[in-house]
Amino acid sequence: MDENLPFWERKSLAEMTHEEWEALCDGCGKCCLNKLQDPDDGQIVHTDVACKLLDLGTCRCSDYANRRRYVPGCISLTPRAVSELSWLPPTCAYRLIDEGKPLYDWHPLVSGRAESVHEAGISARGRIVSETDVPEEDWEEHIVTWPEDEA
Repeated sequence: MDENLPFWERKSLAEMTHEEWEALCDGCGKCCLNKLQDPDDGQIVHTDVACKLLDLGTCRCSDYANRRRYVPGCISLTPRAVSELSWLPPTCAYRLIDEGKPLYDWHPLVSGRAESVHEAGISARGRIVSETDVPEEDWEEHIVTWPEDEA
């Protein structure tokens, strides 16, 4: 493999260091949106209601290191989990690498700028509310399709 290629083009998810793994996150915030699952058919839908720890402006976790202490159900992405989580957005770098696809030009690793994901309109910025502001029984009123539609 050509060592001049960026790590995401020459390594599998399982081969990445912790730092490389964390760098893959583009900061879109879509994985931190609450999801609803239909009890009959198991279909999962996204809402525009974000985890209470998501900073709505930066689309980054406000307490990433301790997130599972405050949100016990927070999913830890692993190489195995990536292939099993059908709800990961089609723009997600982890999903793209797992599927053997290239990163988009707006991805911060490609553009060299963290703001590029927001400038491209890919992030959840400006389209979400915090779960602290919406009672769980009202989440059905907040179902959105844009996390799945933006590829």
